[in-house]
Amino acid sequence: MTLKAVFFDVDFTLIFPGSTFEASGYRAFCERHGLAVDIARFDDAVRAASRELEVGDDATYRPEMFVRFGRRVIEEMGGRGEGIDACAREIYDEWAVCRHFSLYTDVKPALRQLHSSGLRLGLISNTHRCLDAFQEHFDLDALIVGAVSSADHGYMKPHPSIFESALRGMGVDAADAMMVGDSLSHDVAGARGLGMRAVLLDRSGQGQGQTGAEELDVSVITSLDELPLIVAAS
Repeated sequence: MTLKAVFFDVDFTLIFPGSTFEASGYRAFCERHGLAVDIARFDDAVRAASRELEVGDDATYRPEMFVRFGRRVIEEMGGRGEGIDACAREIYDEWAVCRHFSLYTDVKPALRQLHSSGLRLGLISNTHRCLDAFQEHFDLDALIVGAVSSADHGYMKPHPSIFESALRGMGVDAADAMMVGDSLSHDVAGARGLGMRAVLLDRSGQGQGQTGAEELDVSVITSLDELPLIVAAS
Protein backbone atom coordinates (compact mmCIF):
# COMPACT_ATOMS: atom_id res chain seq x y z
CA MET A 1 0.00 0.00 0.00
CA THR A 2 1.38 3.36 -1.06
CA LEU A 3 0.63 6.45 0.97
CA LYS A 4 -0.99 9.03 -1.29
CA ALA A 5 -2.56 11.57 1.05
CA VAL A 6 -2.11 13.01 4.52
CA PHE A 7 -4.96 14.76 6.33
CA PHE A 8 -4.54 17.13 9.26
CA ASP A 9 -6.73 18.26 12.11
CA VAL A 10 -6.63 22.06 12.48
CA ASP A 11 -7.10 23.36 16.03
CA PHE A 12 -4.14 22.56 18.31
CA THR A 13 -2.55 20.59 15.47
CA LEU A 14 -1.84 23.40 13.00
CA ILE A 15 -2.94 26.49 14.94
CA PHE A 16 -3.30 27.64 18.53
CA PRO A 17 -5.44 30.42 20.05
CA GLY A 18 -4.00 33.69 21.26
CA SER A 19 -4.91 35.94 24.16
CA THR A 20 -8.53 36.29 23.03
CA PHE A 21 -9.21 32.83 24.39
CA GLU A 22 -6.99 33.00 27.47
CA ALA A 23 -8.17 34.04 30.91
CA SER A 24 -7.88 37.77 30.19
CA GLY A 25 -9.76 37.32 26.93
CA TYR A 26 -12.64 35.54 28.63
CA ARG A 27 -12.79 38.32 31.20
CA ALA A 28 -13.04 40.85 28.36
CA PHE A 29 -15.87 38.88 26.75
CA CYS A 30 -17.67 38.73 30.08
CA GLU A 31 -17.24 42.42 30.86
CA ARG A 32 -18.93 43.30 27.57
CA HIS A 33 -21.94 41.33 28.76
CA GLY A 34 -22.00 42.64 32.31
CA LEU A 35 -20.53 39.50 33.87
CA ALA A 36 -17.90 39.39 36.62
CA VAL A 37 -15.51 36.42 36.64
CA ASP A 38 -12.41 35.30 38.52
CA ILE A 39 -9.59 34.71 36.01
CA ALA A 40 -7.65 32.69 38.60
CA ARG A 41 -10.24 29.97 38.09
CA PHE A 42 -9.81 29.86 34.30
CA ASP A 43 -7.64 26.73 33.93
CA ASP A 44 -9.87 24.66 36.20
CA ALA A 45 -12.91 26.05 34.41
CA VAL A 46 -11.63 24.93 31.01
CA ARG A 47 -10.88 21.45 32.32
CA ALA A 48 -14.37 21.14 33.76
CA ALA A 49 -16.01 22.51 30.62
CA SER A 50 -14.10 20.13 28.33
CA ARG A 51 -16.68 17.47 29.19
CA GLU A 52 -19.17 19.46 27.12
CA LEU A 53 -17.10 18.74 24.00
CA GLU A 54 -17.16 14.97 24.29
CA VAL A 55 -18.67 13.41 21.17
CA GLY A 56 -20.98 10.57 22.12
CA ASP A 57 -22.87 8.14 19.94
CA ASP A 58 -24.54 11.01 18.12
CA ALA A 59 -21.75 12.84 16.31
CA THR A 60 -24.06 15.33 14.60
CA TYR A 61 -22.48 18.78 14.47
CA ARG A 62 -24.38 21.10 16.78
CA PRO A 63 -23.20 24.63 17.57
CA GLU A 64 -24.98 24.29 20.92
CA MET A 65 -22.34 21.95 22.34
CA PHE A 66 -19.62 24.55 21.76
CA VAL A 67 -21.81 27.32 23.14
CA ARG A 68 -22.39 25.13 26.22
CA PHE A 69 -18.62 24.84 26.58
CA GLY A 70 -18.25 28.62 26.68
CA ARG A 71 -21.14 28.96 29.10
CA ARG A 72 -19.66 26.32 31.38
CA VAL A 73 -16.27 28.09 31.43
CA ILE A 74 -17.98 31.34 32.37
CA GLU A 75 -20.03 29.69 35.11
CA GLU A 76 -17.01 27.84 36.51
CA MET A 77 -15.22 31.21 36.69
CA GLY A 78 -18.10 32.53 38.77
CA GLY A 79 -20.05 34.32 36.06
CA ARG A 80 -23.74 34.80 36.78
CA GLY A 81 -26.38 36.89 35.06
CA GLU A 82 -28.64 37.24 32.04
CA GLY A 83 -25.71 37.90 29.70
CA ILE A 84 -24.18 34.43 29.92
CA ASP A 85 -25.87 32.94 26.86
CA ALA A 86 -25.05 35.93 24.64
CA CYS A 87 -21.48 35.94 25.91
CA ALA A 88 -21.03 32.22 25.22
CA ARG A 89 -22.45 32.69 21.72
CA GLU A 90 -20.00 35.54 21.04
CA ILE A 91 -17.10 33.33 22.16
CA TYR A 92 -18.29 30.61 19.78
CA ASP A 93 -18.57 33.07 16.88
CA GLU A 94 -15.13 34.56 17.50
CA TRP A 95 -13.49 31.12 17.57
CA ALA A 96 -14.04 31.03 13.80
CA VAL A 97 -12.02 34.23 13.24
CA CYS A 98 -8.52 33.37 12.01
CA ARG A 99 -6.81 36.49 13.34
CA HIS A 100 -7.27 35.20 16.88
CA PHE A 101 -4.94 32.26 16.11
CA SER A 102 -1.31 31.61 15.24
CA LEU A 103 0.28 28.90 13.14
CA TYR A 104 2.72 26.60 14.92
CA THR A 105 6.23 27.18 13.57
CA ASP A 106 6.67 23.56 12.51
CA VAL A 107 3.61 23.53 10.23
CA LYS A 108 4.82 25.11 6.99
CA PRO A 109 8.18 23.29 6.86
CA ALA A 110 6.49 19.91 7.40
CA LEU A 111 3.71 20.56 4.92
CA ARG A 112 6.14 21.85 2.30
CA GLN A 113 8.32 18.77 2.66
CA LEU A 114 5.35 16.40 2.37
CA HIS A 115 3.92 18.35 -0.56
CA SER A 116 7.24 18.31 -2.40
CA SER A 117 7.34 14.52 -2.08
CA GLY A 118 4.16 14.29 -4.13
CA LEU A 119 1.64 13.68 -1.34
CA ARG A 120 -1.79 15.28 -1.44
CA LEU A 121 -2.56 17.19 1.75
CA GLY A 122 -5.99 17.83 3.25
CA LEU A 123 -7.82 19.07 6.34
CA ILE A 124 -10.53 17.40 8.44
CA SER A 125 -11.70 19.65 11.25
CA ASN A 126 -14.44 19.67 13.90
CA THR A 127 -15.05 23.35 13.34
CA HIS A 128 -17.37 26.04 12.03
CA ARG A 129 -14.37 28.02 10.80
CA CYS A 130 -14.31 28.55 7.02
CA LEU A 131 -11.41 26.36 5.94
CA ASP A 132 -10.95 28.27 2.69
CA ALA A 133 -10.48 31.44 4.72
CA PHE A 134 -8.14 29.55 7.05
CA GLN A 135 -5.93 28.44 4.16
CA GLU A 136 -5.85 31.94 2.69
CA HIS A 137 -5.14 33.65 6.02
CA PHE A 138 -2.18 31.40 6.81
CA ASP A 139 -0.97 31.18 3.19
CA LEU A 140 -1.49 27.44 2.87
CA ASP A 141 -3.49 27.50 -0.38
CA ALA A 142 -0.67 26.09 -2.48
CA LEU A 143 -0.17 23.15 -0.11
CA ILE A 144 -3.73 22.04 0.75
CA VAL A 145 -5.89 20.45 -1.94
CA GLY A 146 -8.95 19.36 0.05
CA ALA A 147 -10.75 20.29 3.26
CA VAL A 148 -13.85 19.17 5.15
CA SER A 149 -15.30 20.89 8.21
CA SER A 150 -17.84 19.24 10.49
CA ALA A 151 -20.10 22.30 10.31
CA ASP A 152 -20.38 21.98 6.53
CA HIS A 153 -20.43 18.18 6.48
CA GLY A 154 -22.92 17.74 9.32
CA TYR A 155 -21.03 15.18 11.39
CA MET A 156 -18.00 15.44 13.64
CA LYS A 157 -14.95 13.24 13.99
CA PRO A 158 -14.81 10.36 14.86
CA HIS A 159 -17.94 9.72 12.74
CA PRO A 160 -16.75 7.71 9.71
CA SER A 161 -18.69 9.80 7.20
CA ILE A 162 -16.53 12.90 7.63
CA PHE A 163 -13.41 10.86 6.89
CA GLU A 164 -15.15 9.18 3.95
CA SER A 165 -16.14 12.58 2.55
CA ALA A 166 -12.54 13.81 2.77
CA LEU A 167 -11.24 10.66 1.10
CA ARG A 168 -13.75 10.94 -1.74
CA GLY A 169 -12.84 14.57 -2.26
CA MET A 170 -9.18 13.65 -2.48
CA GLY A 171 -9.84 10.58 -4.63
CA VAL A 172 -7.92 8.17 -2.40
CA ASP A 173 -8.76 4.97 -0.55
CA ALA A 174 -8.61 4.80 3.24
CA ALA A 175 -5.66 2.38 3.12
CA ASP A 176 -3.66 4.94 1.14
CA ALA A 177 -4.26 7.84 3.53
CA MET A 178 -3.02 9.04 6.91
CA MET A 179 -4.65 11.25 9.56
CA VAL A 180 -2.58 13.48 11.85
CA GLY A 181 -4.15 15.13 14.88
CA ASP A 182 -3.95 15.87 18.59
CA SER A 183 -7.04 13.90 19.66
CA LEU A 184 -6.80 10.17 20.20
CA SER A 185 -10.57 9.71 20.21
CA HIS A 186 -11.52 12.11 17.41
CA ASP A 187 -8.61 11.99 14.97
CA VAL A 188 -6.74 8.75 15.55
CA ALA A 189 -9.49 6.33 16.54
CA GLY A 190 -11.83 7.74 13.91
CA ALA A 191 -9.27 7.30 11.14
CA ARG A 192 -8.15 3.85 12.28
CA GLY A 193 -11.74 2.67 12.42
CA LEU A 194 -11.99 3.35 8.72
CA GLY A 195 -8.70 1.68 7.86
CA MET A 196 -6.58 4.81 7.53
CA ARG A 197 -3.14 5.15 9.01
CA ALA A 198 -2.81 7.71 11.78
CA VAL A 199 -0.33 9.68 13.89
CA LEU A 200 -1.07 11.23 17.28
CA LEU A 201 0.46 14.67 17.84
CA ASP A 202 1.21 15.24 21.54
CA ARG A 203 2.70 18.73 21.58
CA SER A 204 2.90 18.69 25.39
CA GLY A 205 5.44 15.88 25.26
CA GLN A 206 3.79 14.35 28.34
CA GLY A 207 2.81 11.08 26.70
CA GLN A 208 -0.88 11.94 26.58
CA GLY A 209 -2.76 9.11 24.90
CA GLN A 210 0.36 6.95 24.67
CA THR A 211 -1.37 3.79 25.89
CA GLY A 212 -4.31 4.25 23.58
CA ALA A 213 -1.99 5.00 20.67
CA GLU A 214 -0.14 1.75 21.26
CA GLU A 215 -3.42 -0.14 21.28
CA LEU A 216 -4.35 1.45 17.95
CA ASP A 217 -0.87 0.77 16.55
CA VAL A 218 -0.05 4.39 15.74
CA SER A 219 3.02 6.56 16.25
CA VAL A 220 3.11 9.45 18.70
CA ILE A 221 5.08 12.60 17.87
CA THR A 222 5.64 15.85 19.76
CA SER A 223 6.28 18.03 16.71
CA LEU A 224 5.39 17.98 13.03
CA ASP A 225 9.14 18.08 12.39
CA GLU A 226 9.03 14.34 13.08
CA LEU A 227 6.25 13.62 10.61
CA PRO A 228 8.15 13.41 7.28
CA LEU A 229 10.33 10.56 8.58
CA ILE A 230 7.29 8.64 9.80
CA VAL A 231 5.55 9.17 6.48
CA ALA A 232 8.61 8.01 4.57
CA ALA A 233 8.78 4.85 6.66
CA SER A 234 5.07 4.03 6.37
